[in-house]
Amino acid sequence: KYLFMCFSFPSPVFLGIGQMATTILILYVSKLNKIVHFPDFDKSIPVKLFPLPLIYVGNHISGLSSTSKLSLPMFTVLRKFTIPLTLLLEIIILGSDLSFNLEGYTFVLLNDIFTAANGVYTKQKIDPKELGKYGVLFYNACFMVVPTVIISFSTGDFQQVRSNIPYLRLITVF
Repeated sequence: KYLFMCFSFPSPVFLGIGQMATTILILYVSKLNKIVHFPDFDKSIPVKLFPLPLIYVGNHISGLSSTSKLSLPMFTVLRKFTIPLTLLLEIIILGSDLSFNLEGYTFVLLNDIFTAANGVYTKQKIDPKELGKYGVLFYNACFMVVPTVIISFSTGDFQQVRSNIPYLRLITVF
């Protein structure tokens, strides 16, 4: 939220790519140094994980996108309470929402769905002793970073960041 609010950072997708790359790097280095443990890659891992990587990237991008589109109080309300009840009470009490942002509301709802699906699917399909939480996180990020880069280029998010030099300086700081 800090990057979006204070620096008007234009691209939640690009920020997500940076977070995925950082996740991959930190977990891989931690594995090499025996801080965390997860299995080496083999052909069975994508089959075991699918569709978890898709849910992961949906959760990741919808969460960052909703954070960038909405004020923190509205984001918190929509994440904590049922969305229809909140919207109904706003219409009844306030008459309208002056800061209504359909795109932001949609991203929060998608993020809620992906978060719920991620938790349920992980418990149902993944044996935690086999991959472990770090393995699931590592391989989800590995499988989805390239498709997310492609999305960033195809939607113009990468060009938005590249066209503004101060954002590039900001990225190098982090």
